[in-house]
Amino acid sequence: MVLRVVAAGRSDVGLLREHNEDSFALLPAHELFIVADGMGGHRAGEVASQLATSTVTAFFDSTMREDATWPFHYDPALSVEENRLVTSIKVANRSIYEEGARAADHRGMGTTFVGLLVARQTNRVFVGHVGDSRCYRVRDGEITLLTQDHSLINEYIRTMPDLPAAQRDELPRNVITRALGMNDVVLVDLLADAAREDDIYVLCSDGLSGMISDDEILDVVTRHEDPEVACRALIAMANDHGGEDNITAVVIRLVDAEKDFVPRRAAGSMEETRQVALPDFNDLTTEQARNDLLVDIRDDFDVCATDPAIRVAELKSSRSKK
Repeated sequence: MVLRVVAAGRSDVGLLREHNEDSFALLPAHELFIVADGMGGHRAGEVASQLATSTVTAFFDSTMREDATWPFHYDPALSVEENRLVTSIKVANRSIYEEGARAADHRGMGTTFVGLLVARQTNRVFVGHVGDSRCYRVRDGEITLLTQDHSLINEYIRTMPDLPAAQRDELPRNVITRALGMNDVVLVDLLADAAREDDIYVLCSDGLSGMISDDEILDVVTRHEDPEVACRALIAMANDHGGEDNITAVVIRLVDAEKDFVPRRAAGSMEETRQVALPDFNDLTTEQARNDLLVDIRDDFDVCATDPAIRVAELKSSRSKK
């Protein structure tokens, strides 16, 4: 079976932050989807996360050519897709590290990174990951965390599984042990997953996973088949639970390429989907694929409703900034 990707992303500053240091990218022409959560003072975190997404995007654009050069060692044990994903993340790490060393107001900046690449020829999904931004998979009514947080608390739990709950609660929860830009080299966690029809993947920053439970994420993406609606619902729930950090979610659904995808209306929902235009990514330019992906005509009767034409302009603008 040939699978097709339906995806959407959304980011929100949250309730307690003044500006948003998260970034995300939807690259349907490459079937690549990214979330990055930046850190650093004076908006340096915003610079780091946007530099991560823009550098990876540029690398994927440039390596579409057969004569493209690879700045890092090509691992023959990995597939072309895996090499491309890992190398792009290493290039982004080097760019962030060098920018931090060059500019005093960017010194010490860094960002988490999670990227998901769909290889439709083999129906496989590859996830590259650094930091505590996460990738979940929802399949057959169950949710699975595919990534492992590179955080101080997770390192303690992994090495000391019997650590008493009282001591565990005293550990700082916002200290990460690995990020892009911390050093000139970075270790990238890479995993491969055999994709199935109706699989749903959720990429998110810790502003989402730290505010709502895995079961709540499962409930939202199961009830809302439309990825755009699911993203809005996830962020609204995280804000309802306190919104302590920037919140970013990207929802990726794999569907049968031979069938029209019309999301069903969720029970009790105020939304009504009339039509969804989904691109076939074969032989599409990057701009065509982006435009086709974003042209979904729907009536949304909630406070988050957005006119489709406005949303296209907003997302194009956000990509140009990255």
